[in-house]
Amino acid sequence: MNGINKKTAAIAAVLSLMLGIAGCSGGNNSAPGGEQPAANAAGNAEASANSPSGGGIYMLGEEPLEFSFYGHYDWYTMPNWGEDLSSQWIKENKKVDVVPVSSGGNAKQKLSTMIVSGELPDVIWLERGADVEQLRAAGALVPFDDYLDKYPNLKEWAGESTLNMLRSPDGKLYQFPNWYTTQPNGNSGYLVNKKIYNELGAPSLETTDDLYAYLKQVKEKYPEVVPFEVGQGAEGVDVLSSAFAENRPYVYSALSMMAIPSGSEMTSVFKDEAFRSSLVYANQLYRDKLISADAFTQTREQVEQKIITGKIAVYAASSPTEFGAIGNSLLSEQDPDAGYIMVWPIHKAGLDRNKIFPGAYNQLGWNVSVITTAAKDPEAVFAFLDWFTGPEGQRIIMWGPEGKYWNGTDAEGAPLFTEAFTKDTKGRDELMNSTVNLQWNGNTVYVDNSKMKFESTLPEEQKSWETKWQSEITWKTQYNTTEFVNLAPAGDSAEGIINQSVGEIYEKARAQAVLNAKNEAEVLSILDKAEADAQQVGYSDLLQFKTAKWQENLEKLNQ
Repeated sequence: MNGINKKTAAIAAVLSLMLGIAGCSGGNNSAPGGEQPAANAAGNAEASANSPSGGGIYMLGEEPLEFSFYGHYDWYTMPNWGEDLSSQWIKENKKVDVVPVSSGGNAKQKLSTMIVSGELPDVIWLERGADVEQLRAAGALVPFDDYLDKYPNLKEWAGESTLNMLRSPDGKLYQFPNWYTTQPNGNSGYLVNKKIYNELGAPSLETTDDLYAYLKQVKEKYPEVVPFEVGQGAEGVDVLSSAFAENRPYVYSALSMMAIPSGSEMTSVFKDEAFRSSLVYANQLYRDKLISADAFTQTREQVEQKIITGKIAVYAASSPTEFGAIGNSLLSEQDPDAGYIMVWPIHKAGLDRNKIFPGAYNQLGWNVSVITTAAKDPEAVFAFLDWFTGPEGQRIIMWGPEGKYWNGTDAEGAPLFTEAFTKDTKGRDELMNSTVNLQWNGNTVYVDNSKMKFESTLPEEQKSWETKWQSEITWKTQYNTTEFVNLAPAGDSAEGIINQSVGEIYEKARAQAVLNAKNEAEVLSILDKAEADAQQVGYSDLLQFKTAKWQENLEKLNQ
């Protein structure tokens, strides 16, 4: 990490006033009219003037490059750079060394401490939104605009519309996206216990009526099994809402959004017919003991254990393939007839099955990396990140250095996987698992297309279980929700405070509707009361805020 200097000390002074020692939360503190704050302009000018790269192209690998990296998450601990085969190759061949900065399990406190001390890391990996904008508004971030044409991977693979969505109010780009995409991806949907399904005669599992009848059969014939597993936080209850309306992913009525697009406005989740119908349905399942009693309180580990031991019949979640792949492998090793399959998303009778989308994806992907003005040579750091997101960087961080699991590339730059890739699955998976927490600039299109191209050449028995269901079902049934990103208000804004209050009302009503209601009328009554309570705390103002943000997104996407 670079030492304290006048520039970072000045930034610290500004940020400590804005954020306080309690943490980095807040909103778009840009200057009037979206102009770049003076501190930001000065800091960026200094960073550019002091850049050893100057006006030429930075040639990665010609000289050593070291930078500090901080992952802004309580759970994140960066693996030691150079200890796995992939980062070891990068360290030796590209002369790049990345120095980890740990959150210590308290990310907000750690970032605040670094800000106040004037010792910002060179790169921060974090969620899009409020934290990024407060750092930008205080002059702590370096814009990427001057680098995009010099180092073209990000621009080529992400595309202009994605980069425009990531631009700050001053019109500049400060965020390097992770797992961005221009094509569908995601795993949301329904996992089914293959052995139980076949033993019950492989009945139709298409409509909500089919699902209910099937779960009743499971309860009668397999009393030790959870008929319908809804995962941690009862996420599967949310997924069910997609079954009751066409072109309607569950994220609309999830806690993260709580707003239903209708025409050109955002409307109340509590009045949404699909949401209301899904809770009526879930309540019926719960009253019939088809959902476990601890559905809303169980841990992730408890859910995983049930799935990998085959103690569930159907599992709905945002990524059921994660545990499903492990469970399928373990169960099929013990019994060739056991394991898991996926089924086409469940829908209410009368709806078009091809317009049911249980999951969602957006072009911007997951999170972002930002380069701070503490970096000695921000252009060099960007050059590395751009290489990292390009084909060579992605091949190496995903599948290791050339030679063992891939050897050469085809005309489109996809890796030519070796025999070891399918024969040495244990070694391959260990290598891939070792780099998961180093994948900061994932290129979804390159990785997915490379994987699918190879899988298409394999006999059925050698195909990856997860890739099979992604190609056949999940990627075909994820909805593009790019226009709805960044709708959440800053936590300390008036709308942010309303959002917190509405969220608390939402969570209480959702649980009560499923667990406490004795019939459909009581479910609807609970939701009606939640609507009235939400309006009391300013829900209409929050919906207006989300509508405005949505319309801004549409304008950017149409540029």
